[in-house]
Amino acid sequence: LAVGWGSGAARAWPTSPGGCEAAQVSVDCTGRWLSSVPGSLRGDAEELLLDDNTIQVLGNASLLPYQQLRCLSLTRNRLELIQPGAFLGSRGLRALSLADNLLFANYSQTAAALSALPALRTLDLAANRLTEDMVSALVWNLSSLESLSVARNIIMRLDSSVFANLTQLLELNLEKNYIFEIDRAFEGLERLQKLNVAYNYLPCVVEFGLTRLRVLNASYNVLEWFLALESDDLFELEVLDLSHNRLLFFPVLPRRSRLRALLLRDNELSFYQRLPNGTSLANVTAQFLLVDGNHSTVTTVSLWDEICHSDLSSLRLLDMSQNQVWYLPEGFLAQMPSLTHLKLNQNCLETFQLAEGEPLDTLMELDLSQNRLEELGAPAGAGDVLPSLQLFNLSSNRLRTLPRGVFTHSRSIATVDLSRNRLDLCPRPAGAGEAESPPCVDIRGVETLTHLSLAGCGLRGLGGRPFQGTSLIHLDISDNHQALSGDLEWLQDLAVTLRVLSLRNTSLSSAAVDFSAFRSLRRLDLSGNSLTAFPSSLGALSLRGLDLRDNRLPALPPDVARTLLGKSLREVTLSRNPYNCCTLGWWDALQRLQGLVVLDGGEVTCTYGSRTLSPRALPEPVLRSCRWHTADLALLYLVLALPTCLTLLVAFAVVFLTLKEKLLKMVKSRCGVSSSY
Repeated sequence: LAVGWGSGAARAWPTSPGGCEAAQVSVDCTGRWLSSVPGSLRGDAEELLLDDNTIQVLGNASLLPYQQLRCLSLTRNRLELIQPGAFLGSRGLRALSLADNLLFANYSQTAAALSALPALRTLDLAANRLTEDMVSALVWNLSSLESLSVARNIIMRLDSSVFANLTQLLELNLEKNYIFEIDRAFEGLERLQKLNVAYNYLPCVVEFGLTRLRVLNASYNVLEWFLALESDDLFELEVLDLSHNRLLFFPVLPRRSRLRALLLRDNELSFYQRLPNGTSLANVTAQFLLVDGNHSTVTTVSLWDEICHSDLSSLRLLDMSQNQVWYLPEGFLAQMPSLTHLKLNQNCLETFQLAEGEPLDTLMELDLSQNRLEELGAPAGAGDVLPSLQLFNLSSNRLRTLPRGVFTHSRSIATVDLSRNRLDLCPRPAGAGEAESPPCVDIRGVETLTHLSLAGCGLRGLGGRPFQGTSLIHLDISDNHQALSGDLEWLQDLAVTLRVLSLRNTSLSSAAVDFSAFRSLRRLDLSGNSLTAFPSSLGALSLRGLDLRDNRLPALPPDVARTLLGKSLREVTLSRNPYNCCTLGWWDALQRLQGLVVLDGGEVTCTYGSRTLSPRALPEPVLRSCRWHTADLALLYLVLALPTCLTLLVAFAVVFLTLKEKLLKMVKSRCGVSSSY
């Protein structure tokens, strides 16, 4: 067929000898249970994929038929040995993957084989149980390498001899080893741009001086401090990931750099210029003892002043979440005039200052969630506060109000999360006096706002028009037990724009609530309420997602599948309701709807007497009993009365026919002689 279709053969994957598939100059033999390299594949192949096989030895003649090879992958085999002459016919090989094998067994012979690859640019030796000495031997003659991965091995210590000859190396992956010490191992790698030492056991980084490095991932170690080399040289570092360590202090960064992303998530970081008890540490210093063989030096660092010498002018992303920060030192953010994303969630912040002008003018995302915030500070009459902000997360704090007009000057604000605070919306419900209610949050007139979460804010009796002048698409007011008071009139300003509405756990009990005005609504969450009947107004909506879990519904309307709702619905959740096993016509109708998925179908149950059953597999005795209980009683009485009536009719007919002559004579005798006609 490939020959017959001519030019179409280049795009096909015909089967080659050994069950492999070929396309253009690539041959894929993945997962074919091969114990050796097939010798009858196309000779002009430039890419050969032999992953997931059982090859143990790559012999001297294994690759001789494929002298055009540029890329070879032998990942996840049982490879223990590569014979010294294996690559003599493939000296043009540029990419070689040997990950997940057993190369530790004969690494010296494998090293001899690799030395015959002068054009090799990419080498993957991950997960081969290699020590640092084995790695050094394997890459000793590979001066052309640009990318090397020795991840998931058993490397413990690195010194300057391991990668000494890799002068062209651009990318090095050392993650998931057991490295606890690095002694000048990268000093000769003058072109190195990306270094990954994540998931190791490094206790500190001192005198960091890799000026050409652009990306450093040192996450998931046990780092307690990071100290850059005191130098006026320009560092090209753009991304520094120190997350998931044990940092006690803000890292001492280069004096001149191009740093754009600094990731410090999940450390023990704090500032110590002043402590919660009022003590000032502005002039206190810390001393670091650096021991190098018989030589030791002491570096003295001020706990705060050193940060001021770091170059953060290009920083766009700062992630300090999950630390122990309880305040930000004065002038800290002023060093970051280009900052667009600031994450301070899951700290101990009690206050946060929103000042007009720098440094918050450029912020697009600000996450202050899960702190102890009781107030946001803003100067009286402040003008442009957070003018570029698009996402503001203040959830899970202790806020009772926000500065007046905080969103007024945010010309791009789209998403605000105020959930899990004790807030009221303006205007407050009628009759709530100033002494009874805290100050309210006014979001009226914020035209750009599209997503708002007020979950768990303790809202009471929403009324008035709290969303006037907004164009909300997504609104979450779940977990507010006293938020609803009758109708949904307070949502009237969102009738045209609202597409997602969550009323989960709001004590909704009346099926008379009218949703018919919300024609644009596409997803509705009514779970965790006390509905005893399905709101009939939902039938007129074109919902795509509906959540009815955890209510008191005995059934859904039998015609639900024929409504506009039934035709548009794509996802529905229905579990944890007391459905009646004998009124499941609606369930069968939903099962027949094409394109509808009951997300929790396996959890839906119904009750029959004291039994809890699955509507997908009701026992036959239950079905028969349900048919009896749901039968038409009038028809049932007619069926019961019909045999009795027939019996009486037959008995009357028999009696009449038996006594017919006697009855006629009796009538004649009583009526006298017959009359003439």
